[in-house]
Amino acid sequence: MGRRALRWIAPLVLALLAGVGCPTTAPPDDFPPIIDPLSRPAEPTLAVSSFMPSSECADCHPDHVDRWSTSSHAYAMVDPVFRALVEVRRADHDGAQDTFCLQCHTAIGTRGGEIVPGFDWDALSPVVQEGVTCEACHKVAALERTWNSGHVLDEGGPMYGPLQDPEASALHEFAYSDLHTQSAFCAGCHEVVELDGLPLERPYSEWLESPAADAGQTCQDCHMPSYEGPAAEGGPPRTLHDHRFVGIDVPLAPGFATEGQIAEVRARILELIDGSASLELRAEPVAAGQTVNLVATVHNHIDGHNLPTGSTFIRQMWLELEVRDADGAVVFQTGHLDDNGDLRNHWSALDPYGDPNLITYGSGFTDPSGAPELFPWRASEHTSASIPPQHDRTSTFFVPTTAATNGPLEVTARVRLRTHPPFLLRALGLDELIPSVETYDLAVAQTTVELTTTTP
Repeated sequence: MGRRALRWIAPLVLALLAGVGCPTTAPPDDFPPIIDPLSRPAEPTLAVSSFMPSSECADCHPDHVDRWSTSSHAYAMVDPVFRALVEVRRADHDGAQDTFCLQCHTAIGTRGGEIVPGFDWDALSPVVQEGVTCEACHKVAALERTWNSGHVLDEGGPMYGPLQDPEASALHEFAYSDLHTQSAFCAGCHEVVELDGLPLERPYSEWLESPAADAGQTCQDCHMPSYEGPAAEGGPPRTLHDHRFVGIDVPLAPGFATEGQIAEVRARILELIDGSASLELRAEPVAAGQTVNLVATVHNHIDGHNLPTGSTFIRQMWLELEVRDADGAVVFQTGHLDDNGDLRNHWSALDPYGDPNLITYGSGFTDPSGAPELFPWRASEHTSASIPPQHDRTSTFFVPTTAATNGPLEVTARVRLRTHPPFLLRALGLDELIPSVETYDLAVAQTTVELTTTTP
């Protein structure tokens, strides 16, 4: 299905599910809150008080809760970048769309009536502030759709999970759930479609067409790797699944985790992304004074999804490349940062469009006029350059030389990835977080280009 087909079919599907007409990207002043009977109900469909905080789960499942406590799920409601984005959206729509992002970040709070237009972050119940807490997943009885908080929460039901022969518990009932072993379970929140139908995050769609799906591998296989241990204190050894939910994000909120915990998160990320990409450089010799056709190919070795994936409109992945002559002088470069730490594209405050050869692999929005747009709810188009699983992307750079250029040319390049660009954090008033953002080098390559005295 083509990009524009999805762009117009998705709002119709959402409208049928929600029972409302398709909203516009610029609602009038009297536009009502956006209603979805499942994930953004007009009236509460469950009681927040019915859900246990993680501290109660920790009494019997201390290892699970300890691992969860530094995860992005535990971070979902305290992430300062997320909160700032919600505040911008809130200001744009006068609170009318306050529930959209929160439907996944706290399904309990959104369905429990605490997330309403103009809600106060500090007034939320503790279990709501825990974000994607234990029972936000283990009270899921079914999946109504594979996007936008499509889970069905059963507040009075058992704890659902993948154990087929659980130990008896005096604290809660347990029911086996095959759904919790499937990638579709993750899709319920990690596949995101804007209110106007614009696809925002689509890792599940990427997985459906991936070699991993063909081989029967799921999201959980990589992001919840198995280990041995008791499911509950005093229980028998079992095959368990890591509740760190490792991705590429390092928590930026001060005080969320200790230095030791942050170091552990970073170590897990490096382990996850190791071998995810490779880079090849190719160039034929030319005579000094001619143009070198330098070919760079980036391979995505991930089986299950694109590189990058998820919030690709926030992530930055790019190719940094530099060519020096035999005297060490820079002949050509691209992908280098300005003094603010930003790429030299349209978002650079110091050197906009100063890098015409820049190659990026994320995604970006444009507004109805075709101008770059930072925020998805203001956008009309979403264009992606991410690399599909087990595919590659090739770029050719035309490197000029002069008759006086001393060869050989030394080429160095690397594929770089970071979770947040500095310009976004500055736009959100979060300048103090910029030094904490990690930049990962996914692949590095070098080559030498000979310069001949005659045309080869």
